[in-house]
Amino acid sequence: MDEVKMMVSCVVIKDNRKIVRVSFLRGRDYAEGILPDGMIEQASGFSDEEVQKLENYLRMNRKEILNQAKAIDPLRNWLGDWNKA
Repeated sequence: MDEVKMMVSCVVIKDNRKIVRVSFLRGRDYAEGILPDGMIEQASGFSDEEVQKLENYLRMNRKEILNQAKAIDPLRNWLGDWNKA
């Protein structure tokens, strides 16, 4: 695979569950996954094999990614954008 960038959301509550959304970006290609399930929900431009590898990555690195998401302060990040203007 070419360089793939990963973006992690903060922890959000959906349907009474704590989840984290994870996006993988490669040029115009994208894949959007969810933790703790470790499933890719939407993808475009990634092959089926690549999607499977991304899901394996999510599952194998679940704990670290969830810890990263817990450290995100959504309000501070949002306000930080205003401070830069």
